[in-house]
Amino acid sequence: MVEDGRKFGWRGVLCASVMAAILAPSGASSQGLNAALIDETLIERLRDHLAMEIVWRSVSNQNRMREDASQSDIDRLDEQWRSERDAEAKPLIAATLASPLSNYLTRIQALSLGLYCEIIVMDANGLNVGQSNITSDYWQGDEAKWQKTYGAGKSGQFIDAAEWNDETKTWRTQVNLTIDDPDTGEPIGAATFEINLTELQRREHVQ
Repeated sequence: MVEDGRKFGWRGVLCASVMAAILAPSGASSQGLNAALIDETLIERLRDHLAMEIVWRSVSNQNRMREDASQSDIDRLDEQWRSERDAEAKPLIAATLASPLSNYLTRIQALSLGLYCEIIVMDANGLNVGQSNITSDYWQGDEAKWQKTYGAGKSGQFIDAAEWNDETKTWRTQVNLTIDDPDTGEPIGAATFEINLTELQRREHVQ
């Protein structure tokens, strides 16, 4: 390792260290993965995805449609979503997945070629507006992905801890961002990008 460090410099040492962490699914190995791989370049790329008109207009429209929603209304919608996952008829799920925003997010995920595992866009209530995959629930307002972004105000950002996905044998993390109105700058919703850290590290390693 010392010889490699002299030959390739600190970047080579860092790359080797991160690779070792990614290959070993232990609690300690997850420390530092986000810091090593999630940089401002990636964050700006994610914000560029969210800056498209289809995103903020879809969120603004749902905010207006559900501006008077009570907590009981939100709970009812969430329960409907959960029950539809195992039902033959899925009107709420189908309508959400067929929306222009969901189509856009699905396309962004596909074009990432495995870098994005899931993308969710939420409104001011924490309800899904669009998504690239079927989520387990419809309301994210009780989770950190919404509370630490939209709940934190303008330009909020929350990167969750890296987690090992045993099914795919990959490290993943969630990058969560507030969605701001392009005219007023006020927060109107939030978005979650689940990032495949293993794939991200592989791409940086081959550069």
